[in-house]
Amino acid sequence: MFLDAFEGPLDLLLYVIRKQNFNILDIPMAAVTRQYLAYIEQIRSHNLELAAEYLVMAAMLIEIKSRILLPPKKTAVDQEPEDPRAELARRLLEYEQIKLAAARLDAVPQLGRDFLAARIYVEQAMAPRLPEVTPLDLQDAWAGLMRRAQILQRHTITRATLSVREHMGMILKTLRTRPVSIFEDLFDVAHGVQGMVVTLMALLELSREKLVQVVQAEAYAPIYVHLGMTATASD
Repeated sequence: MFLDAFEGPLDLLLYVIRKQNFNILDIPMAAVTRQYLAYIEQIRSHNLELAAEYLVMAAMLIEIKSRILLPPKKTAVDQEPEDPRAELARRLLEYEQIKLAAARLDAVPQLGRDFLAARIYVEQAMAPRLPEVTPLDLQDAWAGLMRRAQILQRHTITRATLSVREHMGMILKTLRTRPVSIFEDLFDVAHGVQGMVVTLMALLELSREKLVQVVQAEAYAPIYVHLGMTATASD
């Protein structure tokens, strides 16, 4: 139905005025009223209930038109007589501003109407992944061990055969009984610098073969050593 395209009587009246390019501040009441009534006649015979509120506006237009034909009321000196169309023009201008603002809001993209929110599932491991230890961290830890070894070193000269593979087995044995060990605890300063060097070589070889993993929770935090995935799988 024709009136279904409008939000109410003001909307229809604004349509009539804008369609004929009339000035809202100087509405030709005779022409506007005639065209407005013509639209009402189109639907009055089909749906009188829907046309009721539009008929109220039609009566208002006729009343304003008749007031214009009457002589203006007397006013104070140098004061312009009140225009019967002023209140209607004010309501039309306010309605048009609200309608334009609503159209601008409706043009803004809306979630669910113009676009959908993208969702992805990210699987997170239960165990936190600790940062890798840098060579500089190992160098600092090794320097500390060397300082301790020099303090406790003995001046007895002995000859000993040291095996890297043997020390690798010792480290793995220690980690199987104590899964997470502090880096320094794997070294025995009583064995002297030579023993500590072999232990370090064994530890580096185990790390290269991914049998152990050297980790650090944060910068300057203690360095920990635990069994790697390869060693765990072999068990």
